[in-house]
Amino acid sequence: MSNDTASFTGNIPQEYDRGLGPAIFVDYAADMAQRLATLAPPPARVLELAAGTGIVTRRLRDALPPATALTATDLNPPMLDVARARFRPGEAVDFQPADATDLPFGDATFDAVVCQFGVMFFPDKDRSYREVHRVLAPGGRYLFSVWDSHRHNPYGRIAHEVVGSFFPADPPRFYQVPFGYHAIDPIKEALIGAGFGEIKVHVVALKKEIPDVAAFARGLVYGNPTIEEIRTRGGAQPDQIVSALAKALWREFAAPGWMPLQAIVFDMVRP
Repeated sequence: MSNDTASFTGNIPQEYDRGLGPAIFVDYAADMAQRLATLAPPPARVLELAAGTGIVTRRLRDALPPATALTATDLNPPMLDVARARFRPGEAVDFQPADATDLPFGDATFDAVVCQFGVMFFPDKDRSYREVHRVLAPGGRYLFSVWDSHRHNPYGRIAHEVVGSFFPADPPRFYQVPFGYHAIDPIKEALIGAGFGEIKVHVVALKKEIPDVAAFARGLVYGNPTIEEIRTRGGAQPDQIVSALAKALWREFAAPGWMPLQAIVFDMVRP
């Protein structure tokens, strides 16, 4: 899967985990794990796609029965290196690099597949859906989440605008990707085309206090491929952009004391 917006390498995984995890990912990870853990009967074999630094993986392992076999995959091995550090020796998690559009697993291998905020980065989303359908056993469940638009996630709009203000002739475009795949009906049509049924859609809105504005701003610059876009263009220091972004976030969210977040969770069955 060749896609620069999906390349989380170098120091990006550590920055992502420290700066973005506590602010925007942990609460949705808990929600996703709880949705899977309440299935009856609990799935015996679970696959996670785009596991990143293991924020969801950790919560899945805690929420699922010890006997559940959990496989966590990501396109970027450096992300999985950070994820492994969340687990003690002997905890039942199998980590392996994998392309979500060409999964290295046999047909009907899993009872459930989970993907949090990863589908937006897949260059061939329809193919990824067909792959999940293939590796799921009949009756298996697929749960995945995407971010809603900038309107409902203003931190993404602010990051896009502030970073872009330093490069008016050629603004970095990363922040268009995570928030650019949220139209429910076309996604449902793609899932139906891949063979899924019983599709349910949940809009999950949160009000989140930013744990550390400075750390969050740093994560928004250094914790994803935006940093590579900045370095490639040159002419602006990343820390200067972090400072400007922290000020913008403070202006936007300091008065109410929280920021709105909104995700869309899709839950479906492989007939």
